[in-house]
Amino acid sequence: MVELEVLTREISRCRLCEDKFEHTPRPVFQFSKLSRIVIAGQAPGSKVHATGIPFNDPSGVRLRQWMGIDQDTFYNPSKVAILPMAFCYPGKGKSGDLPPPPRCAQTWRDKIFSHVNDDSLILLIGKYANDWHRVGQDVGNLTDLVKHQDLDQNLISLPHPSPRNNIWLKKNAWFEQEVIPKLQIKIHKALHNQC
Repeated sequence: MVELEVLTREISRCRLCEDKFEHTPRPVFQFSKLSRIVIAGQAPGSKVHATGIPFNDPSGVRLRQWMGIDQDTFYNPSKVAILPMAFCYPGKGKSGDLPPPPRCAQTWRDKIFSHVNDDSLILLIGKYANDWHRVGQDVGNLTDLVKHQDLDQNLISLPHPSPRNNIWLKKNAWFEQEVIPKLQIKIHKALHNQC
Protein backbone atom coordinates (compact mmCIF):
# COMPACT_ATOMS: atom_id res chain seq x y z
CA MET A 1 0.00 0.00 0.00
CA VAL A 2 1.33 3.43 -0.96
CA GLU A 3 1.81 5.76 2.01
CA LEU A 4 -0.88 8.40 2.31
CA GLU A 5 1.51 11.34 2.02
CA VAL A 6 3.10 9.88 -1.14
CA LEU A 7 -0.31 9.11 -2.64
CA THR A 8 -1.59 12.64 -1.97
CA ARG A 9 1.50 14.09 -3.64
CA GLU A 10 1.10 11.79 -6.68
CA ILE A 11 -2.56 12.77 -7.13
CA SER A 12 -1.76 16.48 -6.77
CA ARG A 13 0.77 16.17 -9.59
CA CYS A 14 -1.40 13.97 -11.81
CA ARG A 15 -1.46 14.91 -15.50
CA LEU A 16 -2.97 11.71 -16.94
CA CYS A 17 -5.74 13.56 -18.78
CA GLU A 18 -3.69 16.57 -19.86
CA ASP A 19 -4.02 15.69 -23.56
CA LYS A 20 -7.83 15.56 -23.24
CA PHE A 21 -8.29 19.00 -21.65
CA GLU A 22 -8.15 22.49 -23.09
CA HIS A 23 -6.73 23.65 -19.75
CA THR A 24 -3.97 22.60 -17.35
CA PRO A 25 -5.18 19.85 -14.98
CA ARG A 26 -5.64 20.91 -11.38
CA PRO A 27 -6.62 18.01 -9.10
CA VAL A 28 -8.95 19.17 -6.32
CA PHE A 29 -9.67 16.80 -3.42
CA GLN A 30 -9.22 16.32 0.33
CA PHE A 31 -9.03 13.30 2.60
CA SER A 32 -7.20 11.77 5.53
CA LYS A 33 -7.15 8.45 7.36
CA LEU A 34 -9.43 10.03 9.96
CA SER A 35 -12.19 11.19 7.58
CA ARG A 36 -15.55 10.06 8.94
CA ILE A 37 -17.58 11.21 5.93
CA VAL A 38 -16.68 10.80 2.27
CA ILE A 39 -18.31 12.95 -0.37
CA ALA A 40 -18.12 11.11 -3.68
CA GLY A 41 -19.18 13.66 -6.25
CA GLN A 42 -18.78 14.01 -9.99
CA ALA A 43 -15.89 16.36 -10.87
CA PRO A 44 -14.90 19.93 -10.02
CA GLY A 45 -16.61 22.73 -11.93
CA SER A 46 -14.89 25.73 -13.48
CA LYS A 47 -15.09 27.86 -10.30
CA VAL A 48 -13.55 25.07 -8.22
CA HIS A 49 -10.87 24.65 -10.89
CA ALA A 50 -10.07 28.36 -10.65
CA THR A 51 -9.87 28.44 -6.83
CA GLY A 52 -8.62 24.95 -6.04
CA ILE A 53 -11.20 24.74 -3.23
CA PRO A 54 -13.69 21.84 -3.48
CA PHE A 55 -17.38 22.77 -3.57
CA ASN A 56 -16.49 26.47 -3.48
CA ASP A 57 -19.65 27.32 -5.39
CA PRO A 58 -23.45 27.38 -4.97
CA SER A 59 -23.49 23.55 -5.05
CA GLY A 60 -21.24 23.52 -2.01
CA VAL A 61 -23.45 25.98 -0.13
CA ARG A 62 -26.47 23.77 -0.70
CA LEU A 63 -24.56 20.55 0.11
CA ARG A 64 -23.38 21.98 3.45
CA GLN A 65 -27.00 22.99 4.20
CA TRP A 66 -28.19 19.47 3.37
CA MET A 67 -25.49 18.01 5.62
CA GLY A 68 -26.20 20.49 8.42
CA ILE A 69 -22.53 21.40 8.89
CA ASP A 70 -20.48 24.58 8.69
CA GLN A 71 -17.55 25.42 6.42
CA ASP A 72 -14.93 24.68 9.09
CA THR A 73 -16.22 21.14 9.51
CA PHE A 74 -16.69 20.65 5.77
CA TYR A 75 -13.13 21.68 4.93
CA ASN A 76 -11.53 19.68 7.74
CA PRO A 77 -10.09 16.55 6.05
CA SER A 78 -9.97 14.70 9.37
CA LYS A 79 -13.77 14.93 9.35
CA VAL A 80 -14.81 15.15 5.69
CA ALA A 81 -13.12 13.65 2.64
CA ILE A 82 -14.02 15.14 -0.75
CA LEU A 83 -13.26 12.58 -3.42
CA PRO A 84 -14.99 13.23 -6.74
CA MET A 85 -14.99 10.61 -9.47
CA ALA A 86 -12.49 12.81 -11.33
CA PHE A 87 -10.25 15.28 -9.54
CA CYS A 88 -9.92 17.80 -12.37
CA TYR A 89 -12.43 20.00 -14.15
CA PRO A 90 -13.26 18.07 -17.35
CA GLY A 91 -14.36 21.12 -19.37
CA LYS A 92 -17.61 22.43 -20.76
CA GLY A 93 -20.05 20.29 -22.74
CA LYS A 94 -23.21 21.15 -24.68
CA SER A 95 -25.46 21.12 -21.62
CA GLY A 96 -23.18 21.63 -18.64
CA ASP A 97 -19.80 20.22 -17.73
CA LEU A 98 -18.40 17.15 -19.46
CA PRO A 99 -18.61 13.85 -17.57
CA PRO A 100 -15.71 12.83 -15.33
CA PRO A 101 -13.04 10.96 -17.31
CA PRO A 102 -13.15 7.29 -16.14
CA ARG A 103 -9.35 7.11 -16.18
CA CYS A 104 -9.16 9.14 -12.97
CA ALA A 105 -11.28 6.76 -10.89
CA GLN A 106 -9.63 3.72 -12.50
CA THR A 107 -6.20 5.04 -11.55
CA TRP A 108 -6.77 6.46 -8.07
CA ARG A 109 -10.00 5.29 -6.43
CA ASP A 110 -8.89 1.92 -5.04
CA LYS A 111 -5.58 3.36 -3.83
CA ILE A 112 -7.37 6.14 -1.96
CA PHE A 113 -10.02 3.90 -0.44
CA SER A 114 -7.33 1.61 0.97
CA HIS A 115 -6.68 4.56 3.35
CA VAL A 116 -10.32 5.45 4.12
CA ASN A 117 -12.09 4.06 7.18
CA ASP A 118 -14.26 1.08 6.26
CA ASP A 119 -17.09 2.45 8.38
CA SER A 120 -17.05 5.96 6.89
CA LEU A 121 -20.36 7.38 5.77
CA ILE A 122 -20.18 7.80 1.98
CA LEU A 123 -22.41 10.34 0.25
CA LEU A 124 -22.88 9.44 -3.42
CA ILE A 125 -23.70 12.52 -5.44
CA GLY A 126 -25.05 11.81 -8.90
CA LYS A 127 -25.03 8.87 -11.28
CA TYR A 128 -21.27 8.46 -11.80
CA ALA A 129 -20.54 8.06 -8.09
CA ASN A 130 -23.50 5.72 -7.65
CA ASP A 131 -22.46 3.55 -10.59
CA TRP A 132 -18.93 3.19 -9.20
CA HIS A 133 -19.74 2.61 -5.53
CA ARG A 134 -22.83 0.50 -6.10
CA VAL A 135 -21.12 -1.77 -8.62
CA GLY A 136 -23.15 -4.92 -9.23
CA GLN A 137 -26.37 -3.18 -8.19
CA ASP A 138 -28.94 -1.96 -10.66
CA VAL A 139 -28.71 1.78 -9.95
CA GLY A 140 -31.35 2.59 -12.56
CA ASN A 141 -33.21 5.86 -12.12
CA LEU A 142 -31.44 8.13 -9.61
CA THR A 143 -34.72 9.58 -8.33
CA ASP A 144 -36.02 6.10 -7.44
CA LEU A 145 -32.69 5.18 -5.88
CA VAL A 146 -32.68 8.30 -3.68
CA LYS A 147 -36.32 7.82 -2.70
CA HIS A 148 -36.21 4.10 -1.90
CA GLN A 149 -32.72 3.67 -0.44
CA ASP A 150 -32.06 2.24 3.01
CA LEU A 151 -30.89 5.27 4.98
CA ASP A 152 -29.52 3.00 7.71
CA GLN A 153 -26.67 1.97 5.39
CA ASN A 154 -23.35 3.80 5.07
CA LEU A 155 -23.88 4.53 1.37
CA ILE A 156 -26.31 7.42 0.92
CA SER A 157 -27.35 8.46 -2.60
CA LEU A 158 -28.09 12.12 -3.23
CA PRO A 159 -29.01 14.22 -6.24
CA HIS A 160 -26.49 16.83 -7.28
CA PRO A 161 -26.87 19.99 -5.16
CA SER A 162 -26.36 22.21 -8.21
CA PRO A 163 -28.80 25.07 -8.86
CA ARG A 164 -29.40 23.27 -12.18
CA ASN A 165 -31.39 20.75 -10.09
CA ASN A 166 -33.85 23.32 -8.69
CA ILE A 167 -36.66 21.95 -10.87
CA TRP A 168 -35.98 18.40 -9.63
CA LEU A 169 -36.04 19.62 -6.02
CA LYS A 170 -39.37 21.38 -6.56
CA LYS A 171 -40.89 18.27 -8.17
CA ASN A 172 -39.54 16.03 -5.41
CA ALA A 173 -40.31 17.93 -2.21
CA TRP A 174 -40.12 14.64 -0.28
CA PHE A 175 -36.32 14.79 -0.63
CA GLU A 176 -35.83 17.85 1.59
CA GLN A 177 -38.76 16.91 3.85
CA GLU A 178 -37.88 13.23 4.44
CA VAL A 179 -34.32 12.45 3.37
CA ILE A 180 -32.46 15.57 4.57
CA PRO A 181 -33.48 15.29 8.28
CA LYS A 182 -32.36 11.63 8.33
CA LEU A 183 -29.17 12.52 6.47
CA GLN A 184 -28.33 15.18 9.05
CA ILE A 185 -28.75 12.67 11.88
CA LYS A 186 -26.40 10.26 10.05
CA ILE A 187 -23.87 13.07 9.53
CA HIS A 188 -23.97 14.04 13.20
CA LYS A 189 -23.48 10.44 14.33
CA ALA A 190 -20.63 9.89 11.85
CA LEU A 191 -18.81 13.02 13.00
CA HIS A 192 -19.15 11.93 16.62
CA ASN A 193 -18.18 8.28 15.98
CA GLN A 194 -21.65 6.99 16.80
CA CYS A 195 -22.18 4.92 13.62
